[in-house]
Amino acid sequence: MTTPANPTTAPYPPADVAAAVASGLAAANEHPPPPLDGVLVQDLRSSAWQRLNDGDLRQASHQAWGLVEITVKDISAQNGATIHTYQDIANVIDELARLVGNAGDTDTACWIRTTFLVASSLLHNYYENEYPKDLVRFGLMQCEELSELL
Repeated sequence: MTTPANPTTAPYPPADVAAAVASGLAAANEHPPPPLDGVLVQDLRSSAWQRLNDGDLRQASHQAWGLVEITVKDISAQNGATIHTYQDIANVIDELARLVGNAGDTDTACWIRTTFLVASSLLHNYYENEYPKDLVRFGLMQCEELSELL
């Protein structure tokens, strides 16, 4: 299976990603917030791993979800739109996966959707605190990879 860690095709042009983001948004804002910088994402990533190593699985789960959430919001802001809801995030991810699949890379499209579901599951774990450390670690690794791909 093709994944971002094991690519077999060239990356997608920024214009295609921008088009997927634009078509996946249900809500737009005339005054989008300024783009987030990479420092926030890096801080969130570092903090998630620290929380995991400290055994705080709730916060590690929440911050892993946050990596995906912040990345999608940042990409959307860079393309003139604002994410308002969880559904907006899901729409952007779905449109991006559809774009990738329509370009012929169905394995990566499936991976994008599956990894988003992993991130969503980690958000659930933040509230329920049901997952063992290894599941949270795996989910965090997947969220990092998706954040880097986007």
